[in-house]
Amino acid sequence: MNKKLVLALMGMTAAAGIASAADITVTNSITTSTNWTSDNVYILANIIYVEPGATLTIQAGTTVRGLDNASTEGPDNPGTLAICRGAKIMANGTKNNPIIFTSIDDDNVTAVVESGRWGNLTILGSGLISATLDGGPGYPNGTDTAQMEGLTAVVGGLGSYGGANDDDDSGSLSYVSLRYGGFALSAAVELNGLSLGGVGRGTDMHHIEIFNNADDGVEIWGGTVNMKYVSIWNIGDDNFDLDQGWRGKAQFGLLVQGYCGAGGTQGSGVGDNMLEMDGAESSTAQPYGAASLYNFTVIGQPDNGAGDQATEWRDNMRAQIRNSIFMDIGDKLVVDGVAGGGGGGWPVGDELTNLFKRAYSVMPASNGTWIASQQAVYPNFTDGTWCEMSDSVFYNIRGWGSAAACGLFDASANNVTNSALPIVAIQRSATEGPLGMNLVTNLNPCAAGAAVTAAKAVPNDGFFTPVTYRGAFSPNYNWLEGWTAAYAYGQTDTSMNANDPSSTIQMTASAFWQSEFGVQYTVEESSDMVSWSPVASVTGDGSIMAATDLAAFNSAKFYRVVLQ
Repeated sequence: MNKKLVLALMGMTAAAGIASAADITVTNSITTSTNWTSDNVYILANIIYVEPGATLTIQAGTTVRGLDNASTEGPDNPGTLAICRGAKIMANGTKNNPIIFTSIDDDNVTAVVESGRWGNLTILGSGLISATLDGGPGYPNGTDTAQMEGLTAVVGGLGSYGGANDDDDSGSLSYVSLRYGGFALSAAVELNGLSLGGVGRGTDMHHIEIFNNADDGVEIWGGTVNMKYVSIWNIGDDNFDLDQGWRGKAQFGLLVQGYCGAGGTQGSGVGDNMLEMDGAESSTAQPYGAASLYNFTVIGQPDNGAGDQATEWRDNMRAQIRNSIFMDIGDKLVVDGVAGGGGGGWPVGDELTNLFKRAYSVMPASNGTWIASQQAVYPNFTDGTWCEMSDSVFYNIRGWGSAAACGLFDASANNVTNSALPIVAIQRSATEGPLGMNLVTNLNPCAAGAAVTAAKAVPNDGFFTPVTYRGAFSPNYNWLEGWTAAYAYGQTDTSMNANDPSSTIQMTASAFWQSEFGVQYTVEESSDMVSWSPVASVTGDGSIMAATDLAAFNSAKFYRVVLQ
């Protein structure tokens, strides 16, 4: 008997307008739990700290605006929100009601090539960061702390991060768009779009956008925070920057290289590395960086001189990058940064080429006290090697020959090189900007060609979604829809997505459907396709889901799925 699936997308799209909202200027630190609601606009007049013990809850649909506070008479104090160790932020937007952090000057209507108009969002936690013992091996004991870049004027330790709790919980961040930030405090200190210091894996983070930021898009210093669905577009330095022993996981990351008008050189207004990965402040100090990255789509600048390298590895960094797409890279795919990170480069025996060959199970050197807990500190890797780029598609890489020197591309790595375009479509501007870039003006990032099917599924470990495609997007769903600046400004194609929730129920001939992350579905069954009864409630995880996976599945019945 043929089974049919009805995908019923029902609901109402709601958008919280701000035309009648009151402007509330925030000037003082938040010391008690506070709610910000969508019927107001909150203006960050300076650096606002959410102090230990307090929780800031931001309602879906709320807009937060920052002032730049540029001054020629003294230190600048741009509008910034900093969540201290021991405090929490609960900022959970929705697909159609995102939380937007932006400049006081942003009209939320017109995309502009600018940045540095306000500060940023900083979250500080109590996770392990690399021991910074100069002159010899350092082992973490939970006492290592650091001061967050850009918050150096803080008294009372409010700007510090690091500790002994890798399970630390700083709250929840979802469907949040951060636009036009990254104020330059000095020639060498600019604020990242999202700064995470020592944030633990108890923090929930998904659907995060950084759009046009003067410095790095996301920079992570240590800790174990995990994240999904991250879009980082037109960044003035590195898109995704890792430091001080981050040992987290990330899946579904879109990195689009460009410039944002803040300067004329790479790293100062023009995109630098797509992934910049530093292991530690001292390359012999543990914990080392050990990042597990799946399903990234990395889109560079195809012309040499405009775009920098795709990945730079420094200071004993270890990372497994799998099931991803790297395309239009104007420089090298892999660069050995040697000592470029300031942490001492690669210790003898731990050079990058060796780590690409060393089995994950061969633990770093330790002492008697530390060795017993090493496996718990490095839990992410369960197979493969300490450094790896595997089961991925590499397309239009200018510096291709230099990458192969690291021995990444043997047949066993399941990589595909120089195939057809691995996404559906990409459009670029004419040459523009300080170094003659061709900005991405419209993007359909859904998997195509060799990216549609990976050799191995992503592991089902409780965090990763076990999808079987390469890159950040399935062949038929663009998760940028609704909540991102890229969508609002018409820079991404979402025509392949499901019909509007108010449209007629669509019939399909398959018992499968492309789920959307976090969406609740009710699965119903029928014997005659007239009377329907619910049999299960399912939470979408971004994968293709099937009625046949249900414990109550009956091959003699018909099934449909209804959006709750």
